[in-house]
Amino acid sequence: MGPARAAGGGWLVALKPADLSRMRVLDLSQNFSVDSPPFAFYEGPTVKWVKKMAFEGVNAQLISSTNHIATHLDSPLHFNDPGPDVAGIPLTELLGPACIVDLTQFGVGDYDIYGPEHMERWEKRYKTRIQRGDILVIHTGYHHYYNEDWYKVRNRDKPNLPRAFLRHPGPQAEFCDWVLDRGIRWLAVDAISTDHPFNTNVRRARPDLIPEVERKLGMPIDQAFPWPHAYQATHTYLFPKGVFHVENVGGMIDEVLNMRVWFGAFPFRFKGGEAAFCRCFAFVQK
Repeated sequence: MGPARAAGGGWLVALKPADLSRMRVLDLSQNFSVDSPPFAFYEGPTVKWVKKMAFEGVNAQLISSTNHIATHLDSPLHFNDPGPDVAGIPLTELLGPACIVDLTQFGVGDYDIYGPEHMERWEKRYKTRIQRGDILVIHTGYHHYYNEDWYKVRNRDKPNLPRAFLRHPGPQAEFCDWVLDRGIRWLAVDAISTDHPFNTNVRRARPDLIPEVERKLGMPIDQAFPWPHAYQATHTYLFPKGVFHVENVGGMIDEVLNMRVWFGAFPFRFKGGEAAFCRCFAFVQK
């Protein structure tokens, strides 16, 4: 069937509906609520009831929040002006094939550094190539300690926000070169940040923990994460190259570990937005 002429004289493209009845959609998002904790030096959310059913016949709320809370997408505008902003990321970029790489099987834990060697070890173990154009979803297991982690089928870990914010593993700047060399479309991680916590403002917020981190890493903090040129490298180095990311994924992610799936992040169309809350889904065969 070819295109048909519309009433206004233009052309309509004939589209064939897709049958998704044999697809299972898994929610890899964390909850958002008034209790969702903010990142270091960021304000937390407020949720105010402005109308109530008993008096106005309707329930309505007013939300005030920074963008970097719960599951959210950081657009390049977050650390790179002129962006693009959230609305400037094409929908076709937000959905695609993804590899869900579980780092816990390699013993990656508190304060640890992960890098290309872990991703390539994963490829060998599962005989799966992380291909050019793939989305790379990194599973550290630290979503278990986030207070908004709602899916407790595969784990029974209790919320532990100090561990979630301060101890999750992260990469060094060299990892960003690997991401670019391999043509990774964008990143997602089940931790507060795609960067190591002590390569973020957490280092300024909790300098008392630096000796503990250095003992675990076996090197001075300035050697592991030299500032200013390596500061928040997955933000400052990758955003100008167009590689954005989603932080704080979770939910049902444990159901798709070490799999190749279709994965998508869906923020609202935020013109001028440097970041936005989003829902993340994995699409698998029933």
